[in-house]
Amino acid sequence: MVTSSPTLIVVSGPPGSGKTTLARKVAARIGCPLIIRDEIKQGLVMATPGYEPGGDDPLNLTALTVFTDVLTTLLKSGTTTVAEAAFQDRLWRPILDGLTALADVRIIRCEVPVETAHTRVADRVATDVHRTAHGDTKLLQAIAAGDSPIASFTSIAMDLPTLVVDTSDDYRPGLPDVIAFATGNA
Repeated sequence: MVTSSPTLIVVSGPPGSGKTTLARKVAARIGCPLIIRDEIKQGLVMATPGYEPGGDDPLNLTALTVFTDVLTTLLKSGTTTVAEAAFQDRLWRPILDGLTALADVRIIRCEVPVETAHTRVADRVATDVHRTAHGDTKLLQAIAAGDSPIASFTSIAMDLPTLVVDTSDDYRPGLPDVIAFATGNA
């Protein structure tokens, strides 16, 4: 029997902003599940021989649907959950509109200078073979051509509690403050 609403902690921001690392720390500290959109997509790619990443990639829609369905199931069951995805406002908004009735939603927005995000994306392309599922190589090509989707990223702009965290070098505000915000104890 659920006696209160669960919390959905959304860790958002552009590629290379430190979302996944921070989301893992928040979920571990709180002791709740972490649902990462990119990991769902990586699993889909493993079952799709000959997969080639692209902007109109049909696996993107499947990953989005599964991500949303998993969050919905967890929240309906009363499970506080951390969710991480590099969705811009236009993708997050319809998801969150449907989930605000199920949970207390809190947004943690990761931010770094654009150059730092570019460097992080380049580093993971060079070291993480699983990132090929997400088109990071094409992102680097766009950056090299002077068209940075990171610089033009549109953050979630909803009337929900939001904490901006600079992840450039450690966390500002610090991790204890991030956890306090996520748990409603700030």
